[in-house]
Amino acid sequence: MGVYQDLGLQPLINAWGTVTAVGGSLMAPQVLDAMREAAGAFVDLHALQRRAGERIADALEVDAACVTAGAAAGLVVAAAACAEEAAEQRPPDDGRPGECLMLRAHRNRYDAAVTAAGLRVVEVGSGDEVTAEELRAAVTDRTALLLFMAEAEGVAGSLPLEIVAAVMRERGVRVVVDAAAELPPRTGLARRFAAGADLVVVSGGKEIGGPQSSGMILGGVELIDRCTALAYPHHGIGRAMKTDKETIVGLMTAVELFARRDESARFAEWERRNDELLRGLRGVSGLEARRHLLTRPGIQPASIPRVYVRPLHRTAAEVAAALRTGDPAIVVGVDGDDLALNPQCLSPAQVQPLLRAVIAACAPRVDPIEVMNFH
Repeated sequence: MGVYQDLGLQPLINAWGTVTAVGGSLMAPQVLDAMREAAGAFVDLHALQRRAGERIADALEVDAACVTAGAAAGLVVAAAACAEEAAEQRPPDDGRPGECLMLRAHRNRYDAAVTAAGLRVVEVGSGDEVTAEELRAAVTDRTALLLFMAEAEGVAGSLPLEIVAAVMRERGVRVVVDAAAELPPRTGLARRFAAGADLVVVSGGKEIGGPQSSGMILGGVELIDRCTALAYPHHGIGRAMKTDKETIVGLMTAVELFARRDESARFAEWERRNDELLRGLRGVSGLEARRHLLTRPGIQPASIPRVYVRPLHRTAAEVAAALRTGDPAIVVGVDGDDLALNPQCLSPAQVQPLLRAVIAACAPRVDPIEVMNFH
């Protein structure tokens, strides 16, 4: 890890997860080898994008796939493709931008991708509740798509994807699902298409284990063809969101490894890691620890079981900050009053250093005046 130390940076123990801010995920040797091989020759990028998309679609058992420079770029390209299709079917007559419907409860910082594609976001619902009738009434001749945030499906003010997609299908509007961090499980992809999604956007640099700057748009052949025509290396809106031959090959390799992975064994490994954490934290003063599975949007993906630690003498944010500046430096999630320890990116050798650091950071603070009085 000398490259980071040469820059004056400290490698992190990652108990947070496949989070962009700390590097996504670590790539398997096979992925790195494929990227090195791809870097050693020139190739027709148009043909590579097409063939890699076909291989990815085969591995994930979907109709078609388009490689993008991350999931956010995938949202921009997907929204632009839907807007292009809608404009051909319902040409605008007043020059105003097209519209993207979103349930108000689904609004988040990533929906800026829609405005980057030249669309205006129209909110539906109050945030606390929404009905299918409200959704149906919100569709106009300017509606190009509905963006559905997978992680927010169960919150107040949301609706099941099946209902949303059925309403949009009645009105001839495409449904794009942002499922960037919603793997595992793999079955989530098929479930969302079965529920009526037209396109599903997924990060390549999270649980899939590809390059962090990679993502995918998955869906039907016709709509994916539109996406591909707008994505790099074509000269559409995605041209500025350039990927490269190494990233495309790396993502394709990672997806094929992901598709063959024993997912049940991976979950079992995470549970063993959690058990070890809980054994080390049980009965420790200054904290309370428990196994936790998310039941609401928070630190994604919700499917991964975590250990939640509640510090009793400091706030969770204070402890997280102390861990990040410690030695070793450690990153954890913070969910309200709790630290969220995610086993997803932890190696076996990192569990004990993590335990020691968490216990030390949660220990009661000693008042210097009390120490003086004692002596």
